[in-house]
Amino acid sequence: METVNQIVASGSFRVAKEPLGFIKILQWIFAIFAFATCSTYSGEFRFSVECANRSESNLNIRVHFEYPFRLHQVYFRAPLCAGDRQEQYFLTGDFASAAEFYVTVAVSAFLYSAAAMVTYVFLQPRYRQDGRGPLIDFIATAVFAFLWLVSSSAWAKALSDVKTATDPDEVIELVQACESKETTCKALQDPVMSGLNTSVVFGFLNLVLWGGNVWFVFKETGWSAPFVKQGPPADEKLPAEGRDVYGQPPQPYNQEPPHYEPEGYQPNYNQQTYPAQEGGYGQPAVYGQPPAPTSYANQM
Repeated sequence: METVNQIVASGSFRVAKEPLGFIKILQWIFAIFAFATCSTYSGEFRFSVECANRSESNLNIRVHFEYPFRLHQVYFRAPLCAGDRQEQYFLTGDFASAAEFYVTVAVSAFLYSAAAMVTYVFLQPRYRQDGRGPLIDFIATAVFAFLWLVSSSAWAKALSDVKTATDPDEVIELVQACESKETTCKALQDPVMSGLNTSVVFGFLNLVLWGGNVWFVFKETGWSAPFVKQGPPADEKLPAEGRDVYGQPPQPYNQEPPHYEPEGYQPNYNQQTYPAQEGGYGQPAVYGQPPAPTSYANQM
């Protein structure tokens, strides 16, 4: 118990909260669903062949098939409606390569995700030593993203062909007795393909996860420095509030504009002020005007 506690204490579980570790956990879980829904599949379909002589009919023909979908090896027996004789028929198609490739990629992704998480948690110093760990992780993540694209696309196409090859209406056309108008052939049960459809969905979800994780692993390599916009240096002070863009000191508000005296001679247009004088003949003195000339015409 102490050994387990020491191992747990030595781990850096904080990485599970970061995108790098959290996405790796999702990749591990989705890989399990991907290969489980495909590799554990088995299904069957049923149809009936009713001859003119009902004693020769077979009203419940079962055809069973499973992973890895080598349908050309799956056979069934159907009556010939000519006595008690029966003939053996085989399904068409071999889709093992696409199915096995898909499952191989899923299992490999599951194992790599588990190994990467152990490295992130318990071997973080070695992972970042010399930058080799992030570089290997980046290459492996990019390769798995490409493999998910290829395997999911191939398996989706193969699944479409599997559905066609296991369609009871298509299989009935292989039976020779069904070519006669006196014989009635009809489908009784279609195979359930929901599990295989789910496997294709999980395949493309894994493609999104691994493709998106390429960026987060790429950031760990240090190659992303030219692509990341860096902020201002720590020692560089931001401009103070109110300071002008060009480094001029801030101007106080409500300040009157400075008054500049024009250069050169400027005439004074103000009228000359004279001291107060009494006007002649009792007239009040006029300020600011020169004295009027005195007239002596009446005195003569």
